[in-house]
Amino acid sequence: MLADLKCYVALFFQHPDSSVAQKSPIITVKLSERIHLIFSVIFLLCFRASSGDMGSENLLSQSNKSVNLRLSNVSIYTAEVLEIEADDPKLHVLFVPGNPGVITFYKDFVQSLYEHLGGNASISAIGSAAQTKKNYDHGRLFSLDEQVEHKMDFIRQELQNTEVPIVLVGHSIGAYVALEMLKRSSEKVIYYIGLYPFLALIRPSVTQSIIGRVAASNIASTALSYIIASLGILPSKALRFLVSNSLGRSWSATAVEAACTHLSQYHVMRNVLFMTMTEFKQLTKTPDWAFMRENQSKIAFLFGVDDHWGPQELYEEISKQVPDVPLAIERHGHTHNFCCSEAGSAWVASHVAGLIKNKIPSLSK
Repeated sequence: MLADLKCYVALFFQHPDSSVAQKSPIITVKLSERIHLIFSVIFLLCFRASSGDMGSENLLSQSNKSVNLRLSNVSIYTAEVLEIEADDPKLHVLFVPGNPGVITFYKDFVQSLYEHLGGNASISAIGSAAQTKKNYDHGRLFSLDEQVEHKMDFIRQELQNTEVPIVLVGHSIGAYVALEMLKRSSEKVIYYIGLYPFLALIRPSVTQSIIGRVAASNIASTALSYIIASLGILPSKALRFLVSNSLGRSWSATAVEAACTHLSQYHVMRNVLFMTMTEFKQLTKTPDWAFMRENQSKIAFLFGVDDHWGPQELYEEISKQVPDVPLAIERHGHTHNFCCSEAGSAWVASHVAGLIKNKIPSLSK
């Protein structure tokens, strides 16, 4: 992976005669090859996942309700929200995505979670500010801390009058965001679940170091965003074909659609990379172990195998620092980007639903 990433960066940002490019097995870069490289860079820089299985799995719907996508103006900034409202909810699940924070990647997961909870919970999944299909915020860039505050504003604005308990669920850097939200939330928030959590740079991998350098360079991140955005000029069918046959070969139709509609937007990629830069600065700090120990009855984590964003070292450190927090490792090959396949979405939704039902036994009745 490292050699590939060096090659891709060289091909994009260096002269064709550069030493790295010369060592590449790709001698001539035709248009089709360059497009494939672009998507490979998206995969390596943004989705932060290793390749894996992913098969397919269909759930029998327990309800006629389906996920709705809407816009929410939170503190004058626009975000995309996936939601399902239960007829008689016993709790409200608020989901925070990783980075990219394009919420439509999680449509299958939200639908599956609603079904696994038996239609007894309303669910809201709020995307990252400015990572929307249209450039509603006129190119404004949002840091990690600003994304946290954006999600808190969503609770204050849209869930303030909710009469049922709230459960926070976060994926990757969204697990960090949701944990910060737990610190600032009222007693109404009763539980937190971190999925494949990116909470600290305990031992940065080589891949993370390269990603950090690219994100920290305004020139590199701007150029990469323009290159990726240039794909937006392609006809939609051609773009979907390219995505499906490059990084999306094992992806669901939902994930392919999300990539085509959002990641080909300049403002989205600039925000993805800018947020990444601020993540790397913020996560050099030690996690707040004292807070976790004080609230360990409200916290649970799901880790993956060989996930350098939520590595084994973090799993072991949590076990040491907060020994009573429930920890699990997913060993079914769905990887960090579980939301990009139907099987991964269904498995993780089932696991999350199980944790919630154990916390709130009345949901199982």
